Amino acid sequence: MDTLTLLNSRRSVKNLTAPGPNPEQLAHILQAALHVPDHGKLHPYRFIVIQNESMDKFETLLKQAAVEFNMDENSSKKIERIARQTPLVIAVVAKIDPNIGKVPPAEQLLSAGCAAYSIQLAANALGFDNVWISGKWVKGSALRKACACSEQDEIIALLRIGSDKDKDEKIERERKNADLNRLVSYL
Repeated sequence: MDTLTLLNSRRSVKNLTAPGPNPEQLAHILQAALHVPDHGKLHPYRFIVIQNESMDKFETLLKQAAVEFNMDENSSKKIERIARQTPLVIAVVAKIDPNIGKVPPAEQLLSAGCAAYSIQLAANALGFDNVWISGKWVKGSALRKACACSEQDEIIALLRIGSDKDKDEKIERERKNADLNRLVSYL
């Protein structure tokens, strides 16, 4: 698949199942994340790979976040689906250092966001589907502790990667064409 086709056809897939990337494919996916814009070559991100036996621990951490933030009953079903069906999750942690004057925190955060998106695109390029999870899940204190987050670190994404469970049943979605006139102006 050429790059423009990949960029214009990328979509989030929530119903994921095995297979997921093998170790060699995972290495390629993670390597792609290291080539994002990174002012000062700070690598303001870390990746925590969650798979196999660690999915049980991950499920517990998500359940603790659900309790911590008083999430509704649907959260429990979602947690089970995430932890029991997804073959691979990559937590992306933005390592923000507010003391680097040359590279402001917002730019460090954007670099980490680009790394997360690069992981998604690399996974798509290798034939895998994925979805980016954020929200209260990533703010859970037990998950933050398990990911060795310092006070200024931020888990910006839980990237679920696998294969589309319903791929054969789906009709190809239309492109997300927006009215560019509403979004683009020229100086």
